[in-house]
Amino acid sequence: MKRETRIAVIGAGLGGATAAALLQREGFQVRLFEQARSFERIGAGIHVSANVMKVLRHLDAEHRLSQIGIHPDTFTSRKWDTGEVLFELPLGNAGEQKYGASYITVHRHDLHAAILDRVQPGTIEFGKQLTDVKLDHAVAHLRFGDGSVADADVVIGADGVNSKLRDAVAGPSKSRFTGAVAHRAIYPSALLGGMEVRNCTKWWGPHSHILIYYIEQSRQEIYLVTSAKGEWHSQAPWELCTREEVANSFECFHPEVRKVIETAPQVTKWPILDIKPIDRWSAGNLVLLGDACHAMTPYMASGAAMAIEDAAVLARCLVQSDDYATAFVLYQTTRMPRVGKVQRISAENGFLRYPTDPTWVFGYDAVNVALGPQ
Repeated sequence: MKRETRIAVIGAGLGGATAAALLQREGFQVRLFEQARSFERIGAGIHVSANVMKVLRHLDAEHRLSQIGIHPDTFTSRKWDTGEVLFELPLGNAGEQKYGASYITVHRHDLHAAILDRVQPGTIEFGKQLTDVKLDHAVAHLRFGDGSVADADVVIGADGVNSKLRDAVAGPSKSRFTGAVAHRAIYPSALLGGMEVRNCTKWWGPHSHILIYYIEQSRQEIYLVTSAKGEWHSQAPWELCTREEVANSFECFHPEVRKVIETAPQVTKWPILDIKPIDRWSAGNLVLLGDACHAMTPYMASGAAMAIEDAAVLARCLVQSDDYATAFVLYQTTRMPRVGKVQRISAENGFLRYPTDPTWVFGYDAVNVALGPQ
């Protein structure tokens, strides 16, 4: 495609920022439109698995993040009440050799910052909530909530589970509440009073689970995230909740789990959403990536990974194709089978509970995978 092609990316999150950085590096004219007014260090940790690190390596962002995040020696699965170890997946040096890159846990903001650092300065516009898109021959006319407008030759929808661009691609649709909520907390590990906590552990209960892990090499901050049955009636993306609410949901869990919950100074609660699968990720010069086209439950810790992989493959398809129509077909045929498998296994919520070989997930290389039907 001609490098004069004007590309608009709706949403400057992990997937959108990755796509923009990769395309800008190839010489395309890319602008990002982000509905938030700024990016804040909201409390959330994230698993950055080897498949993501390979994309970060291609972006020249791997080293920076690797110096911040903690490199767990194992991913440990434990039984909710007795603490019995159900499975330990070797990571560290062994994992790096097997999967081709390291596996780290880190603050989500630090991952986002490492990617944003590779985006050309001055190409992100904040406070831009997409309200309408109209196609006029080969040009997309975008309108935003503040009354501003923009034109683009290609529009990438990376605007998340409640994507506005998805309506233009696949028809009106809404995200679905799955019946479960996630509780999150980050706080200084010193508050635990010296209690030893493994680097990265998932505690599996009958109808709920909790992950507890460190998010920086100093181990000064610890993070917990749960999944438990709950209700959600708010229009807000998240809300504060009481520590007692979380403690009640996990009252029969192992004392170590209860201690980590009861020590948290503040807890937030988030709805776990997905979307009905769609079979078309593009229409005309509009194309979707990440949660905008395949939002999934977080039970493989792979939602962000799939968005970043999408971005890398989509950028390659646009670079290698003569036109966006060819690129979009190539992108969808490359990505849809893999993403569909991850969606299905994530919804089952058993990944890494018992002995599993996750090479098909972590060994994937979006930068070099063959493009086309998988």
